[in-house]
Amino acid sequence: MARIRLKILVTVTMVNIFIFILISRNSGQDKNGHKIRMPSKPFWTKLSPKPAYWNRQQQILDFYNNPILLVNVTDAGLPTWLNESSLTSDPCQPNFSVTTQVKDYNSLPNRFKDFLVYMRCRSYPVMLDQPEICKDPPFLLLAVKSLVPHFDRRQAIRQSWGRAGVIANQTVVTVFLLGNTTAGDHHPDLSSMLQYESARHKDILQWDFRDSFFNLTVKEVLFLHWIQTRCSGAQFIFKGDDDVFVNTHRILDFLRNLSESKGKDLFVGDVITNAGPHRDKKVKYFIPESLYVGTYPPYAGGGGYLYSRDIAARLYNKSQHVVLYPIDDVYTGMCLQKLGLSPEKHKGFRTFNIEEKYRSNPCAYKSLMLVHPRTPQEMIQIWAWLQNPNLSCQ
Repeated sequence: MARIRLKILVTVTMVNIFIFILISRNSGQDKNGHKIRMPSKPFWTKLSPKPAYWNRQQQILDFYNNPILLVNVTDAGLPTWLNESSLTSDPCQPNFSVTTQVKDYNSLPNRFKDFLVYMRCRSYPVMLDQPEICKDPPFLLLAVKSLVPHFDRRQAIRQSWGRAGVIANQTVVTVFLLGNTTAGDHHPDLSSMLQYESARHKDILQWDFRDSFFNLTVKEVLFLHWIQTRCSGAQFIFKGDDDVFVNTHRILDFLRNLSESKGKDLFVGDVITNAGPHRDKKVKYFIPESLYVGTYPPYAGGGGYLYSRDIAARLYNKSQHVVLYPIDDVYTGMCLQKLGLSPEKHKGFRTFNIEEKYRSNPCAYKSLMLVHPRTPQEMIQIWAWLQNPNLSCQ
C-alpha cells in the first residue's frame, strides 16, 4: 500500500513539474509565439509635484479628473500639494497663494502677476451679446478677435472679407470678440461709441474681462462656450485676428470640397511644431521657467485657423480639463492634444506673410486663405482685386 502511495505522489509531482515548465515557457510569449518583453520598471510611480506652476496645476487637474486615482481617496490621505483648499473656493476671486507658490513671482512683469492671480477664472459677465445672430445656422462663422479701439479694422473687415450674408450660395455670419478696456491700461472711454457700433451692425460680442494679450485665452474659452449656447449649428468656424486678410471665397471652396468624414474632424491652419516657450524677457511670448517647462504640442498660429462644429464642441468640453495658459494658440493646441488630435498644416495659411515681391500682386492672394498682417486699407484693396471679374491669373 505504501508503494502505491509513493507511485501516486511521484506521478502527481511529475505532472505538476511538467505543467510548471509549460506555463513558464508560454508566459513569455503571445499567442503568435512571440516573446513578450516585460517592463523593467514599475509603470505606476508615486506622484510628486512638478516644479513649474502651470505644469503643477495641470497635474492637480489631471488627478481630480482621473476616476481611477480618485477611488477610495480621502482629503486626509492626499499630499498637501494635491489637497489645495483654494480648489473649492470661488475661482474668480483673486488667488493670492500664487505669490508664494511661484518662486520668482515678485520679479515677474505685471502681466504675469495679473494672469496668475486670476488664471482659474473662466466665467465673466456678458456686456454685449447677439443671441439671434445664428437663428438661421450659418455654413461658416467668422469670429474675429478685436479690441475696443479697433473700429477701423472691424469696419474694413465688414466691407471686405467679413461681409456677412450669402456668399457663393453659402450663409456667412461674422462676429467680433472683445473684452473690456480698463482705466488702469490708460484707454480712453469708448463705451458709447461701441454701443452705437453694436446697435448698428449687431455683430459685437463683449465680455467684462481685462482685454490683454495674456487674456486672449479667456476670450478663447468664452467664445467656445458662446458657440455651444448661441451658434452650435454653425457648420464651420474661422477664428482669427483683426489684422489679417482672409480670402473667404477660397475658404468656402475648400470647405465645399471636403468629404463628410474630413469635414467632421477638420482643424487646419499654419501649424507650428517642435516649439517651446521663449525664455528671452524682451520677446512678447516670454514665459519663465517658474511658470512652464517642456515643449509645446503642435498648434496653429493664432492669426487664424479653421475648424468644424464637431471639433468646436469637443474643444469646449476638453478645455474644462486644461489649465488656462497665457498664450491662446498654444492653449488650443494643448486642448487638441488632450483630445488625441493634432492640427493639420495647410499652405494656404500664411501667418508669417508672403515674400515682399509678391505682396502687391493680386494673383498672389487668389489661392491663399489667409495672410498676416494687413492694414485696413490693404484688406479693402486686396478684396477689390479679387472681386474684379477681369482678374486673370495663370
